[in-house]
Amino acid sequence: MRFSFAPLPVHPAAQTVDSIVLADELGFYGAYFPDETYHKDGWLTAAVAATRTRRIRLAPCSTHVILKDPTILAQTIATLDELSDGRAEAVFAIGNIAMLGQYGVDWKAAGSLRRLREAHHVLRTMLDEGSIDFEGEFYRYQHLGTAARPVQERVPLKIGAMRGPGSFELAGEIADGMHQGCACSFEAIAYATEHVRVGAERAGRNADELDIAAWMFATIAPDSGAAREAVRTVVALYVNALPHEHLRRHGVDPASLQPIIAAVDAGDLARAIELTPLELVDKLALAGSPEEWLARIENDVIPAGANHLLVCPIDPFLVEAWSGRRIEGVPDQAGQLRLVHEHVMPAFADARPHLTATT
Repeated sequence: MRFSFAPLPVHPAAQTVDSIVLADELGFYGAYFPDETYHKDGWLTAAVAATRTRRIRLAPCSTHVILKDPTILAQTIATLDELSDGRAEAVFAIGNIAMLGQYGVDWKAAGSLRRLREAHHVLRTMLDEGSIDFEGEFYRYQHLGTAARPVQERVPLKIGAMRGPGSFELAGEIADGMHQGCACSFEAIAYATEHVRVGAERAGRNADELDIAAWMFATIAPDSGAAREAVRTVVALYVNALPHEHLRRHGVDPASLQPIIAAVDAGDLARAIELTPLELVDKLALAGSPEEWLARIENDVIPAGANHLLVCPIDPFLVEAWSGRRIEGVPDQAGQLRLVHEHVMPAFADARPHLTATT
């Protein structure tokens, strides 16, 4: 099973680069950064990290194809691939729904699945051929080319998804994989992986060859209670961005979150955190001791069919930056990467997904 580092580019940029370098040294498969206005620029961070690392893959998870044109993304991906000597890839999606709303974009009116399919064609064509002529529903180009050429013969393109089932099936049909955001429950992961298989089978592809990843807010610490308390801040902030279908697959009633969301909207984060029970944290994040991590991965992730886990460590710096709260007993980002490397990754070095659920 693959383990990857999913940094939120909030720390000092040089520190994030140092953490990616450490993840490379520790054998993490990839460093996947969100491409969102909320954070520091992950592309620039990855470009610097490319010059200081040797093996780790570098990619957005996810970048978006409404706010950014796929040809511009292809240019950036190809440049990153050159800088990293062939280690770039991309996970692309419609985008963060909450952020799209802040830009005044109605994602439902934007032809989400049709746009994703068309964006994949544009990205694949530009990366493979370096030029494109295309007249589509959403994108149109005339004799457009670029000098940015990847080192890899074929840069992997994966779809980031959360709601489903159409996006999961589309990933199985056309992409090199699917990365599911905030996927922590057996039911949510199994639902996604089964629909990826549906899409793959429809296209005559082998789903076992695809990269099927679960992305998680994930804090690891010897003190389980401290780890859960750290993630509590992030859960309070992010529940409003999670689709209702996705919440229900985690055993969460969306209506029960309204007081938390109202407190966040009112700017009262302290109240929102107070209203966020630890039971909700356990459902929407991976937080606890190394032993608890092992049990959760063994019981919920691998049986559900995922073959890749993206961990987004929530450390004291992030908690204080977002909420002003000081958390004791939780290692910094580098310390958490070392704990995952020492106590978690060896246990699943030979693990293979064994999907047992049914839709």
